[in-house]
Amino acid sequence: MGYLKASAISLASTCLALGAASAQAPAEPVRYSAEAFYDTTSFVMASPAGYGFSADGQAILISSDNSGVFNTYALPVAGGTPVAITNSPDNATFAASYFPKDDRVLFTADKGGNELDHVYVRAADGTVRDLTPGEKVKADFIGWSADGETFWVTSNERNPQMFDIYAYDTDDYERRIVFQNDGYNVGGISRDGRYVALVKERTSSDNDLHLVDLKAASPEPKHLTPHEGNVSYGVYDFTPDSRALVYATNEAGEWNQAWRYDLATGEKKSAIEGDWDVMYVSFSPSGRYRVSALNNDAATDLTIQDREGKALTLTGIPDGDIGGVRFNRDETMVAFTVAADTSPADIFVADLATGKARRLTTALNPDIDENQLVEATVARFKSYDGLEVPGVLYKPREASASNPVPALVWVHGGPGGQSRRGYSATIQHLVNHGYAVYAINNRGSSGYGKTFFHLDDKKHGDVDLKDVVASKGYLQSLDWVSDDDIGIIGGSYGGYMVAAALAFEPQAFELGIDIFGVTNWVRTLESIPPWWAAFREALYDEMGDPATDAERHRAISPLFHAKNIVKPLLVIQGANDPRVLKVESDELVAAVKANDVPVEYVVFPDEGHGFLRKQNRIDASEAYLKFLNAQLR
Repeated sequence: MGYLKASAISLASTCLALGAASAQAPAEPVRYSAEAFYDTTSFVMASPAGYGFSADGQAILISSDNSGVFNTYALPVAGGTPVAITNSPDNATFAASYFPKDDRVLFTADKGGNELDHVYVRAADGTVRDLTPGEKVKADFIGWSADGETFWVTSNERNPQMFDIYAYDTDDYERRIVFQNDGYNVGGISRDGRYVALVKERTSSDNDLHLVDLKAASPEPKHLTPHEGNVSYGVYDFTPDSRALVYATNEAGEWNQAWRYDLATGEKKSAIEGDWDVMYVSFSPSGRYRVSALNNDAATDLTIQDREGKALTLTGIPDGDIGGVRFNRDETMVAFTVAADTSPADIFVADLATGKARRLTTALNPDIDENQLVEATVARFKSYDGLEVPGVLYKPREASASNPVPALVWVHGGPGGQSRRGYSATIQHLVNHGYAVYAINNRGSSGYGKTFFHLDDKKHGDVDLKDVVASKGYLQSLDWVSDDDIGIIGGSYGGYMVAAALAFEPQAFELGIDIFGVTNWVRTLESIPPWWAAFREALYDEMGDPATDAERHRAISPLFHAKNIVKPLLVIQGANDPRVLKVESDELVAAVKANDVPVEYVVFPDEGHGFLRKQNRIDASEAYLKFLNAQLR
């Protein structure tokens, strides 16, 4: 479950020969500004539910923040500069799909980070139309019919708490409601438009799948997953021939496996198993190829295989995680991204007959020498009770026993998120300036099995916080870390952990950086956005119901214990955040100031829960570094 989500250089050691018998010493690191790191361009593939390639196969639909704000672009397959499809100067827009037979484009956008996304269509002449108007409407594109005559959109316009499914005509955008939702999460719709997959949340560890036959005389949800005990299910995709549903289940053990449900016979059988969670499963347009990925110890193991089970080997790509796979219409070419710790996601294309790949983008700022960036490592430690806790460790190149560096414990969002390998401008900027970072995956994190995931249920601000504090001891055991210079940083739920650490373990860390973190659980759980209604029961199961657990929520809320905070604090907040309201940060800042403790506060008026504007991300990163240099170093 992920209610509160948040966002993720080593310096190449150049040795100087001082004579045949001289010792080698690392060169001085090259320091880069936050602006240099964020001059790196982000590239995001279009929705996996849509068409990623244009009808003529000459362009790939992507989103990019090259302009400073995410916009939608057509990236030429032959190579060259992406062509802007949208030109928003303020609100981020994200690519959804090309139309099946022409160059019209679907994209989504909210306003100022308020998460009220609408679905738009851009016509061939450049005009834009909002297909889901309404001040309080939240909508999303979820797929195309096999014949390309219809596309489907979810919208909460009828009931702010529920997402219904509407079918839109491709030619004139006339629409009709095809499924009225009364308490489920929509998992997907089959290509023939007949079946809708639904998830019924019960608790954070137990839910069910249902299936609706829209062509039935009485299209009522059919329960697909009767079971005993706690079992978690999810929807991956329908097969392109609309004959089967591929779904996730951890019924057989610790890990999510992929199973196949035959829509005609009801037969269930295992499709993909592994020693890690299956992250996703998707298909090429005809179903000739299947794409699947495992979450292998905070990295992605991706496989593309044909109907015979033969895996496709891609050549000519650098080491890194492959993702975002999209096929062209005749399945002769595939586009995908490759990302690594030292390199942001770049877009490649490959010929499916040979597997030979070509690079189309260079995301890393050319002013940054990639050899100056650091590879992360997965590092584990024994926590306060002996439990092994994993995390992702970044060591500055200048760090050594003779030159120990300050360090930060980075806490991810959630509850239930995961810190993973991969490029992070924010983290690499900090490491480049001499700060070690340990991105802890404390108990309750996803990706390490269902037992580990549920170890913090209704124990937030307790066992997870003890893991975070114990990680300080792990960092102190490293001879290249300065024992007395360790701080804590995190966003969203991680921001809560920052404030909780300063309030409940006031001497554990030398400072804290709270990025839109929860400070008052009583208010937060009572004011969750209406579109989270289908998750409410599961969220309350994990965090506790405000109606019965308000006393515990108050006990674990840093705001009510802010008098204990004695270490410097930096708070960063988006004014339009619908999940962690700005008042949460306002009140914490005021309370800490009353303690006569150094506290700094940065508010972005045009952001929500997470920062999408490049300049705001630059300003935030520079604020982190300035604060650390003043208060920790």
